[in-house]
Amino acid sequence: MELSIQERLKDLRVERGLTLEQLAEQTHLSKSALGSYEAEDFKDISHYALIKLAKFYGVTSDYLLGLSETKNHPNADLADLRLSDDMIELLKSGRVDNSLLCELAAHPDFPRLMADLEIYVNGVAVKQVQTVNAIVDTMSATIMKQYNPGLTDPQLRQLVAAHIDDDSFCRYVIQQDINSIALDLREAHRDDFFSVPEDTPLKGLLQAADEVAREDSDPEQASLAFICKRLRLNYKKLSEEEKKWLKKISEKSDLLKNPNPQRGKRG
Repeated sequence: MELSIQERLKDLRVERGLTLEQLAEQTHLSKSALGSYEAEDFKDISHYALIKLAKFYGVTSDYLLGLSETKNHPNADLADLRLSDDMIELLKSGRVDNSLLCELAAHPDFPRLMADLEIYVNGVAVKQVQTVNAIVDTMSATIMKQYNPGLTDPQLRQLVAAHIDDDSFCRYVIQQDINSIALDLREAHRDDFFSVPEDTPLKGLLQAADEVAREDSDPEQASLAFICKRLRLNYKKLSEEEKKWLKKISEKSDLLKNPNPQRGKRG
């Protein structure tokens, strides 16, 4: 979850176990200034203080300003990450939520997911499952030969049920891993849902379209009504000249081009 400048500065200070007085002594910045940087009504931080604090905490100024989520490895060499060209392009493309992807990879159960996925992809577990199945099949054949039970015999049915489909089993294990992580991430972002506006652009468009859905209405009028709804204007009270200019301005608006709401962030 994205942190504000105040939260980042306070978290860094608390991680060091420092009071404002101690931080002031070590950075030679005033206690009042340092306190104001962590206050909710924070307004500005000088370039000098920004650089001073970034060097003191060993982070980049971009991290303090919220322009980067990288704190402990600001100068990591891209080659050390062993990312493929396709992965780098994906991360740069904006097609996925990189912050959420980082949370997924940093989850304590992610290594287990990767291990189970590797087992499935490389077929490591297939031989073990096949060995178990062979034992079950041998026992079933022995029972059939010695006792010739009916197909509805409870013990025989138990052996048949014990036969493992290695593909289904491995995929089930992986699915359980993913479900556990997904639930944790959803819980961590539970409060984010409250930051998403209830009157989303898409909902507003549908309401506006419904309001003008009469015999004499058209898509253009619905679009203008949508723009007015987002700007809290009464379309019916606009003059013809105002509607004319609204039409010209609306052609440059991104509201209709991107009606999907963004996932909320706590800041």
